[in-house]
Amino acid sequence: MQRTTAAQIASAMLVSLFPLLAIAQGKEHPVEHPTFYHTIEIDGLSIFYREAGPADGPTILLLHGLPSSSRMFEPLFARLSDRYHLIAPDYPGFGHSDWPDPKKFAYTFDHYAEIMNHFTEVLGLSRYTIYMQDYGVPVGFRTVLAHPDRIEALIVQDGVAHNEGLGANWKTRREFWKDRPANESALRTNLLSLGTTKTRHVGDDPNVQRYDPDLWTDEFYFLNQPGQAQIQSDLFYDYRTNVDAYPKWQAWMREKQPRLLVIWGKHDLSFDPGEPERYRKDVPNAQVHILDAGHFALDTAADQIAELVRDFMK
Repeated sequence: MQRTTAAQIASAMLVSLFPLLAIAQGKEHPVEHPTFYHTIEIDGLSIFYREAGPADGPTILLLHGLPSSSRMFEPLFARLSDRYHLIAPDYPGFGHSDWPDPKKFAYTFDHYAEIMNHFTEVLGLSRYTIYMQDYGVPVGFRTVLAHPDRIEALIVQDGVAHNEGLGANWKTRREFWKDRPANESALRTNLLSLGTTKTRHVGDDPNVQRYDPDLWTDEFYFLNQPGQAQIQSDLFYDYRTNVDAYPKWQAWMREKQPRLLVIWGKHDLSFDPGEPERYRKDVPNAQVHILDAGHFALDTAADQIAELVRDFMK
């Protein structure tokens, strides 16, 4: 009986792997619209952003929340880039954008909105839908009111535009706004701890096994980098200006009746669960969907959200 040599076995295995290698290298089924990772200078800062999809497709500008970055939208990039032109930047102090010294840079939502408006102008984005999550809502509504002619539609995912939407668990945070020096330590413990960082994702979902723990351990590592505590404290102190601005955003929605999609994770403990319906009071024709998900609903409901966005954008 002829023996099969180790070399022959290795050769056969390599041949059998050729189709898999071809797929892995994109030769068998190439990705038509891969994600690209760019940096661009805006107002003297290096701003990182992700981009995917056909340049002539409908544009969606995706604005992330705390303590994430444009990385949170990767699940949508994988599901929507065949049809839509997707742009997701990192704010200064987040992700891969510059983290300027808080002594030299104002970490405020007004400043973020100004930079994001300049960002869209440099990229030549004249018309787009805004997808806003968490901090993306105050950044996004400021850009909307500054240039309403650029906005085709609004998508809100777990983000607040009404004072009541902040809920009871914002008591410590409101005390921080009243007296920053006396409440800075308590605020940092409440906002930046590992427990809070995990809860932002899991909320009260009993099925914790659905969540990749890298989601919160990566964010906790980010929050513990040098300078981050001051950056996030400064930005969160400015959050009080959002509460003052809520009536303006509500008035704009009631007057303009924009096309509006609201997506909400029912396990979200960051905000009051009645907030989605408050949007519908402002915009009666708004589409409102409550999902089996947490504050970062894309963690567990990316397929469902992608389909909702496709139906809404038709």
